[in-house]
Amino acid sequence: MSLPVHLVPTLAGASVGSTVEVTGGEAHHAVAVRRLRVGESVVLTDGLGTSVTGEVSSTGKRVFAVTVVSRDAVPAPDPAVVVVQALPKGDRGELAVEVLTEIGVAEVVPWAASRSVAVWKGERAAKSLAKWRSTAREAAKQSRRSWFPTVAELASTADVVDLVATADLTVVLHEDASSPLSSVTVPDAGRVVVVVGPEGGLTEDEVAAFVAAGAVSVRLGAEVLRTSTAGVAAVAAVLARTSRWG
Repeated sequence: MSLPVHLVPTLAGASVGSTVEVTGGEAHHAVAVRRLRVGESVVLTDGLGTSVTGEVSSTGKRVFAVTVVSRDAVPAPDPAVVVVQALPKGDRGELAVEVLTEIGVAEVVPWAASRSVAVWKGERAAKSLAKWRSTAREAAKQSRRSWFPTVAELASTADVVDLVATADLTVVLHEDASSPLSSVTVPDAGRVVVVVGPEGGLTEDEVAAFVAAGAVSVRLGAEVLRTSTAGVAAVAAVLARTSRWG
């Protein structure tokens, strides 16, 4: 049985035999909801590559303490995969973030594409972004990641163009592209960006802007996937050709 994973702000100074205190919402959920008990084993991670395994030594209303038994540090996955996800309608955005986190992306960039049905403005934007970030955090814990993904601020098309220009490889998923994703050479290090369009598809101007910035327009296959699932299919195809999945 896998041990529960809890996110903490820092593990600086945590070593075998030391005690790490967990407070706030993370502790409240563990103690009040999960009924965490003294003597149970848990994993704590800072989401930045360091994790410790230990035994719960005490619990309180919104706090628990863990005595460290072992410590582990892993380097950041390379290449790092960034997914630019056009805003989908309904709760499909959270679904996309969840599966992308599980598969190992480094960052998800919500994008206000021209044909996005959903619109993030004002209070709705803040709530939606918070929901995406919460989904990523919980999915990272569930999939036992040492490096948690980030969810960026809402990006415009101009922002995505700038991102494309600095990437080692960018693929734009487009059903009318002439080249398959399998024809692209994937670097074994650096940053790979995958651009996923909205339900209404990408506009010609968007594709042209990304290609001009250095992206490659590709198709996945004969089937047309939903925007919430196309990203994970593309990332899987990319990672299968790197040492991360080698």
